[in-house]
Amino acid sequence: MSTITRWEYLTVPLLIHATKQILDNYGEEGWELVQVVPGPNPENLVAYLKRPLTEG
Repeated sequence: MSTITRWEYLTVPLLIHATKQILDNYGEEGWELVQVVPGPNPENLVAYLKRPLTEG
């Protein structure tokens, strides 16, 4: 019988000049990048991330 993976999600602002550093930091915490979309101004992007939810 297979188990269902439950996810938690996070939305974070990305500064264009520090995108790799920001994503690397979240990646080390187990977050997986799902999508990047334009932010409220040209200097920003918004990243949507997910990781498996740890129970307990």
